[in-house]
Amino acid sequence: MRDPADPLGAFGAPPPWLWLEVGFGSGEHALAQIAAHPRTGLIACEVFENGIAALLSRLVPEGADPLTAKLPDNLRVWPDDARALLRAMPPASLEGLVLLFPDPWPKARHAKRRFVHPALLPVLARVMRPGAEWRIASDDPTYQDWVRTVMAEQDAFAPDGVFDARPDLWPPTRYEAKAVAAGRRPRWWRFRRTATPA
Repeated sequence: MRDPADPLGAFGAPPPWLWLEVGFGSGEHALAQIAAHPRTGLIACEVFENGIAALLSRLVPEGADPLTAKLPDNLRVWPDDARALLRAMPPASLEGLVLLFPDPWPKARHAKRRFVHPALLPVLARVMRPGAEWRIASDDPTYQDWVRTVMAEQDAFAPDGVFDARPDLWPPTRYEAKAVAAGRRPRWWRFRRTATPA
């Protein structure tokens, strides 16, 4: 994907719905989503080369050149900071946003780096359509408290469920399995973009 100002133009045929996954890890969740929703376009963002390589290894036949391999029609990759993409996207571009197990940046002085942040919420509100779904998951108690606090102090996104077990329609990830095996207790949230005032 090259032009963040025209995200639909990155797809051969513009999809009717567009989702964004921020920090796709090894890509298993993104691949499950595009398989389950072939008419929905998904932009998968990841800054770490290992994650991008893991995703491509699942898509590119052995021996093929990953630089010229064709991605699935409904998947595009943004190998950079998702915030740069979001700031360039047109208004009301997204039908959904996925943020699974982000880096918690546990130290107070690093809180400004968290993706769930009051300074980023207006950007997210601008690019998400009214009614659009935002999925968040975290196994870190500090981040869980942070999500609860930040989202309680805004009105652009309405709570639509908080879960102590992963909702059925959300594909599992390897990170989630590791967190549970290590005794951590993940939490999942769903928010909806509120209607834009007239």
